[in-house]
Amino acid sequence: MQITPEEISETLAMVGKQHLDIRTITLGINLGGCTDTSVDRVASKVYDHLTRTAERLVPTAEQLEREYGIPIVNKRLSVTPIAQICGAVGEHDLTPIARAMDRAGREVGVDFVGGFSALVHKGATAADEKLMASIPSALSETDCVCSSVNVGTTRAGLNMDAIATMAQTIIETAEATADRDCIGAGKLVVFCNAVEDNPFMAGAFHGVGEADTVVNVGVSGPGVVRAVLAKLPQDADLTTVAEAIKSTAFKITRAGELMAREASRRLGVSMGIIDLSLAPTPAEGDSVAEILEAIGVGCCGGPGTTAALALLNDAVKKGGVMASSSIGGLSGAFIPVSEDAGMIRAAECGALRLEKLEAMTSVCSVGLDMIAIPGDTTVETITGIIADECAIGMINNKTTAVRLIPAIGKTVGDRLDFGGLLGAAPVMPVNAFAGEVFAHRGGRFPAPLNSLKN
Repeated sequence: MQITPEEISETLAMVGKQHLDIRTITLGINLGGCTDTSVDRVASKVYDHLTRTAERLVPTAEQLEREYGIPIVNKRLSVTPIAQICGAVGEHDLTPIARAMDRAGREVGVDFVGGFSALVHKGATAADEKLMASIPSALSETDCVCSSVNVGTTRAGLNMDAIATMAQTIIETAEATADRDCIGAGKLVVFCNAVEDNPFMAGAFHGVGEADTVVNVGVSGPGVVRAVLAKLPQDADLTTVAEAIKSTAFKITRAGELMAREASRRLGVSMGIIDLSLAPTPAEGDSVAEILEAIGVGCCGGPGTTAALALLNDAVKKGGVMASSSIGGLSGAFIPVSEDAGMIRAAECGALRLEKLEAMTSVCSVGLDMIAIPGDTTVETITGIIADECAIGMINNKTTAVRLIPAIGKTVGDRLDFGGLLGAAPVMPVNAFAGEVFAHRGGRFPAPLNSLKN
C-alpha cells in the first residue's frame, strides 16, 4: 500500500502530542561463520563481524529520524544464539564472547546486543550448558549484552531441568550485580515458544531461519491509544472501544512499516518484520496500565483487567495486520512492571499482584516481565513461577516468558531503580508455598495433546 502525505502528517501529530515513537530498529546478524575451537578466537571473530556489519545502523537510523521526524528510541543488534556457534569450543567459560559483543555494541553505538542465548526446550548440548553457566559472569561484566534461554515449546513440552537451572541462574545473576540494583537479572529472560525475529530486549536473537542480515522494527504507541480512548464518551460500548484501538493500531503500524522499508533499503539488507507490540515507558501517559483504566477498569489489576487486556491485544493485532504484510515478533501488548508508570502505581497500592499478572499473560504478549521479588526468594519458588508461566505458553501455543529480578538485600516495599527505559520496580510479594519436591523432580514435561497437528 502507498503511504500518503496525510498519513505522515497525522503521524507527526501523534509524535508531538502522544509519545508515538519507533521503539527499536534491530539489526539481526548471522554469526554462523564465527565458529572456532578457541573461545578467544570466536570472540574476536564475533567482534569483527558485528562492527563491520553494523557500522551504518546508527547513522542510518539517525538520518531517518531527522527526515521523518519520528523518534527511534533504541538501535539494537540481535545475533545467532551464541550456544549454537560454540559447539567446537573447548573452554567452559563463554564470557569472553559476551565481552566481545559488548565492545562491538559500544563501537557501533547501539543500546543493546541480544543473543547470548541457548535453545534448550527439548534438551541441552554441552555448548548450551556452558552458556547457561556463563550467564551470571557475562551479564555482570557487560553493559549492553542481553541473554535469553528457551526452555519449552508447544511441540516439545517443558525442559524442567533447564527451568530449575535457570531459576538458580537468575539468583546468581542478581547476586553478581547486587551493587547495581541487580540489573543483570533485568537483562535475562526465560522463554517458552521464543520467536526468532523478536526486535525487543532482553529476548531478541537472530533465528536460524533468517537471512544473513535482517532489519526488524518494533513500534510502540500506548500513549496514542490512551489519548484516543480518552476522547470516547463514557457510555461508548466495547465494540466502539475495540474499533478505536484497531484503527489507531493501523496508523501506528504504518509508521513502523515506513521506517522499516527505508532502513532496509538504505542499509542494503532484507526487511524482516514489524513487531506491533505496545511497549510502555516510565514516561507519564505512555502506559498500557492507563489504557486498561481508560477502557474502564478501576485500577490495573482489579476485576476486569484480564478481559480489558484481551480486548486491547486482539484489537491491536487486527489493526496491525491490515497495515503491513510483515507482522511478526511478539506483536501484542507488553506489561513490564518496572517500565510502565501505571503498572508501578498499581503494584505499589496492592491492586496488581503476581498472580494477577500471571492471569493477564494468558491473553497478551510475553509474560511476567521486569518484576522485582524479595531477595531471599527460594530457587524452588522461582522454578515454580517459571514453570507456571511456561505452561501457559505451552498449552496455549503462544510465547510466554519470565524476567524476574531477585532484589538482593531488599524485601516487599523496597524499590529497585534502573533508570532510563528500564524504569523502577517495586519489590512485589510472592507466594511462599512452593514446596521443595516439584522443583527438583526434573525431567521433561510432556508436550500437550494439541501439539499433535500433523
